[in-house]
Amino acid sequence: MANDSNRFQAIISHAKEYGFVFPSSEIYDGLQAVYDYGQWGSELKKNIKDYWWDSMTRMYENIVGIDAAIFMHPTTWKASGHIDNFNDPMIDNKDSKKRYRVDHLIETWAEDKAFSFKTKKVYPEHLKDVQGFMDERIDIPNPTEGNQPSDDAQKAKSVLEEMDKLLAKDDFVGLKKLIEENDIRCPISETCNWTDIRQFNLMFSTEFGSTVSSEDEDNKVYLRPETAQGIFVNFLNVQKTGRMKIPFGIAQIGKAFRNEIVARQFIFRMREFEQMEMQFFIPPGTQKKWYEFWKEERMKWHLGLGIPKENYRFHNHVKLAHYADAACDIEFNFPIGFKEVEGIHSRTDFDLKNHQEYSKKKMQYFDNDIDPATGKPYGNYIPYVIETSIGLDRMFLLVMSHAYEEQDLSTAEKQDSRVVLKLPNKLAPVKLAVLPLVKKDGLPEIARKIMDDCKSSFRCFYEEKDTIGKRYRRMDAIGTPFCVTVDQQTKEDNTVTIRYRDTMQQDRIPLSQIKEIVSKVIL
Repeated sequence: MANDSNRFQAIISHAKEYGFVFPSSEIYDGLQAVYDYGQWGSELKKNIKDYWWDSMTRMYENIVGIDAAIFMHPTTWKASGHIDNFNDPMIDNKDSKKRYRVDHLIETWAEDKAFSFKTKKVYPEHLKDVQGFMDERIDIPNPTEGNQPSDDAQKAKSVLEEMDKLLAKDDFVGLKKLIEENDIRCPISETCNWTDIRQFNLMFSTEFGSTVSSEDEDNKVYLRPETAQGIFVNFLNVQKTGRMKIPFGIAQIGKAFRNEIVARQFIFRMREFEQMEMQFFIPPGTQKKWYEFWKEERMKWHLGLGIPKENYRFHNHVKLAHYADAACDIEFNFPIGFKEVEGIHSRTDFDLKNHQEYSKKKMQYFDNDIDPATGKPYGNYIPYVIETSIGLDRMFLLVMSHAYEEQDLSTAEKQDSRVVLKLPNKLAPVKLAVLPLVKKDGLPEIARKIMDDCKSSFRCFYEEKDTIGKRYRRMDAIGTPFCVTVDQQTKEDNTVTIRYRDTMQQDRIPLSQIKEIVSKVIL
């Protein structure tokens, strides 16, 4: 599936054509990197949210949920480090007028270099870099069958190593020199005519209050760039009112906003997006154990959807964020390659400690449990945190990418094909389509009675327009797992034809079994 741009474009087109995702404000030519979810997209998105929320707050007795406000006191973002550190170095090409994140520009160039091999054999599986190259950003194949890394691949490796050093020092002059010396060109203009590198803060700001002035810094507030801080500032509220005992977690689903300068790849990277996060509070010194626990648990959640394990991989961070002592991503094999869907981070006590410092409110917990390292009670401490953070929009794209299939059903007698979304049944926007064969002879009335019987248990859809074959195809395209057709025989023996989306098999079943059959496979 990796790097299949045609498939990716087909998924984007399908999402719009069948009511899943629309460009926002499309009648005004849209707004870059902002999207609206249509009638079936909003249903699929809600089902993914419910699947995550229920798995977190129902399956774990020590995890509860909250819904924090988008606007937060500005000092929150000073304490979290976002005001000082949430920046990206950007560079503009003077000829194309295009702006690039510096690390993305260099990494794209390096990837092109890295895959220039002395032998052109391409291995379909993920190729590990035997030299242990940082972050696995370049996959150099094992030196077997004469397949040795080329000079270009080695060059790419050294440039990326130098880039990391310069980024760590915020050496923008050195970064620009690195770009120019290696003739790293703009993909659009194919020139090396670059501006100086500048920092851009990724937070959106606005004014708060009834009288505002662009010069009044006291009125400035930010649209949250992540949902985690709403959990941290409510740690004491939840712990005390819920009488929570460590270890425990706080979950949240909510919107976040980032002024991505180079937003791209459909809904994979947007300026307005939703996160599903859980912060798990633990005693200091136990973070390694809980980090491994949540890595395993979160992968189980993904595999619980029936998506094959080979489509996932863990990617361990070598270069850690300032707050972390361990971090990894769960990556999925999208049509655009392996990309991050979820992050698991050991955040230490960075967040609560900083909020304690800035707010002057104690963020401590008294723990009578015995510390196995000392044999004594833990006593007072600021809890450490393990974070699981999954992008809801990316999970939506993951599900769509895996489900989308173009099938050739041609036979010797006729040409035929279909596009089907083989969505996990529990996530499908519509669970059952009820289709009267014709719009007369009392068949619509029977179909409506089936709808009335089932719609309180799961989402149903009624349609009587067009031939039954065309209606089946429309239901396949939105991922409906079951269709039942009401025909003349239904009036005689109270049976209907049930059709299964994935196999297109059709069986005759009693009316009384419809709800039971559908309910059994959507839970």
